Amino acid sequence: MATVVENSGLLKGDKPAVSDSDIAASGPDAGERQAPVAAQNRKAFPANPKLMKMVKSLALPLVGILAFLSLWALLAPQVDTSLGSLPGPVEVGAQGIALYDEWSATQDDKAAFYEAQDARNEAAVAAGNPVQNFEYSGSPTFLDQIWTSLKTVALGFFMATIVAVPIGLVCGLSKNFNAAINPLVQIMKPVSPLAWLPIVTMVISATMTSPDPALPKSFVISAIVVMLCSLWTTLINTAVGTASIDKDLLNVGRVLRLGWFAKLTRLVLPSALPYIFTGMRLSLGVGWMVLIAAEMLAQNPGLGKFVWDEFQNGSSQSLARIMFAVIVIGLIGFMLDRMMMLLENFVSRNRTV
Repeated sequence: MATVVENSGLLKGDKPAVSDSDIAASGPDAGERQAPVAAQNRKAFPANPKLMKMVKSLALPLVGILAFLSLWALLAPQVDTSLGSLPGPVEVGAQGIALYDEWSATQDDKAAFYEAQDARNEAAVAAGNPVQNFEYSGSPTFLDQIWTSLKTVALGFFMATIVAVPIGLVCGLSKNFNAAINPLVQIMKPVSPLAWLPIVTMVISATMTSPDPALPKSFVISAIVVMLCSLWTTLINTAVGTASIDKDLLNVGRVLRLGWFAKLTRLVLPSALPYIFTGMRLSLGVGWMVLIAAEMLAQNPGLGKFVWDEFQNGSSQSLARIMFAVIVIGLIGFMLDRMMMLLENFVSRNRTV
């Protein structure tokens, strides 16, 4: 036992032997020198939450789109139609380029036509003959039809808004008026544009009897059908937003003896504005969907007519062109919704109620 006690310095209170390297590592700054590598990397490259969020918001949609395109390219050759196999993304993109080339060629032809017309008119003026001006009569291109569709939906949406918002405000402020008009709204709201189109066509044909109207009949018919199908969402949302105004605000208006116009502009509209813009965004989306069907049947030269003409054409390129038009229709609908959202944010940023 004595030998054990002598050889075990710990039992006598002695410290264990340490090397010079251990002594060097036990200095006051040893913790900093032995910091983990991960912590050092975080200090050298600090994480940016906003940047990571932005990268994630861009990367995930991009992954989804690439996955969709890959699946489309894989499955499209397996589907056979009367016009051949279903076009893949490459074929559809090639037709989009071809449509743009057609538009460029048409622009060159139009420019050459008007240059020749100007030259003829200059020669006619020099010879003392009357000047004759003609409009270029070439077929509308794909881009021209996009512009026509945008003008049509803009007119229909504008008419729907100026009709729906005032009626919705009155419905929200008057329970009696709301009770009277609500059955009509619920009946008219689900009516298909295909049902409205014959009625609108006959009415417009009976009223627009001028041989040279300011707007083509087919354009007016399509715009009115868009209005009749898209105004209900704005009307309902405006009525709900107006009816949900805080009653204390209305009581303050009574105390201050505000007139109906001041009450409307200072209390009602600022409070109901989010509901109104929500209804307008939904109405614009409905109007854009309705427009394609209306243009198909009314033969208004827009995207709907382009799709119908390509379907009737039945060439080997028609299916790819129709699919490209479908993609363009979806992209335009998305951009219209984003534009309405930006407009809502701009109008609502100074809202005080």
